[in-house]
Amino acid sequence: MADEPLVLGIETSCDETGVGIVRGHTLLADALASSVDQHARFGGVVPEVASRAHLEALVPTMQRALDEAKVTLADIDAIAVTSGPGLAGALLVGVAAAKGYALAADKPIYGVNHLAAHVAVDTLEHGPLPEPAVAMLVSGGHSSLLLVDDLTNGVTPLGATIDDAAGEAFDKVARLLGLGFPGGPVIDRTAKEGDPASIGFPRGLTAPKDLAAHRFDFSFSGLKTAVARWVEARERAGEPVPIADVSASFQEAVCDVLTAKAIEACRVNGVRTLVIGGGVAANSRLRALAEERAAKHGIEVRVPRPALCTDNGAMVAALGSRLVAAGVAPSRLDLPADSVMPLTAVSVTG
Repeated sequence: MADEPLVLGIETSCDETGVGIVRGHTLLADALASSVDQHARFGGVVPEVASRAHLEALVPTMQRALDEAKVTLADIDAIAVTSGPGLAGALLVGVAAAKGYALAADKPIYGVNHLAAHVAVDTLEHGPLPEPAVAMLVSGGHSSLLLVDDLTNGVTPLGATIDDAAGEAFDKVARLLGLGFPGGPVIDRTAKEGDPASIGFPRGLTAPKDLAAHRFDFSFSGLKTAVARWVEARERAGEPVPIADVSASFQEAVCDVLTAKAIEACRVNGVRTLVIGGGVAANSRLRALAEERAAKHGIEVRVPRPALCTDNGAMVAALGSRLVAAGVAPSRLDLPADSVMPLTAVSVTG
């Protein structure tokens, strides 16, 4: 283990300031500072507020990570940072900080893809990733299916959302029901008291004509609208809105589509491993339904523990560690913050 690279990762793509330190597949530190409470009153992430929070939190979060790992910056072999995709201002804070640390300590820097990092973090919990594998990334900004042949060389997109991401739909429905922000955890909790079969909400892009053109794509905008109309009809009729039943039925509709398409992607591509990452991967129903459906087809499901599903520095360090070990060239010091970094680019090479 001692001869494996010691890599530090910095994550600032949205509202979490994360610094992680990894040696090989071993997590040594995962320090996090969240600005989610500052965004709650707005019902969503405010980019300028997020950027300012990163500026205030990054240095102390860095120090906590180094202290937790019992190392100094001089001990680090390489620095990895989320280069994109994400909020432009938030990304700039992390990228600028990483450049400063890399220059001051004379360390190589790796600008990495936020989404690929969500796949790489699974190796910290379950070891090396079987390749090929199918990865399903579900968060507030992304819902994607990827074929992973070699994570250090790139991934092949299979499908993605054509409108709202799954996490975005959770946030919007939670706001509609007066449950607060962020919506994912509170809907998950509330749904446990409801009946998921009580309301037949639509499953987007699952009709035969849709599957022909969007076999592995997702759509949650129509589902969100259907929930809003159902709630409005109850309110117009002067009837109480069964919050738990609405939450459970909505959650079931999302998880049904996500897991059905993910398992089908595995079957079509002859893959026996499904990795689920991103903030929505912490959803208890998604994890349970994926396990249930995968077992029927002999597919292994790998999902990191909830703390590693949401944005964190550990996932960036994990991907950086894989890149260093594979001999991938580091990035230049003028690497950009790319808010629309494509999935096919795992890292920004020199």
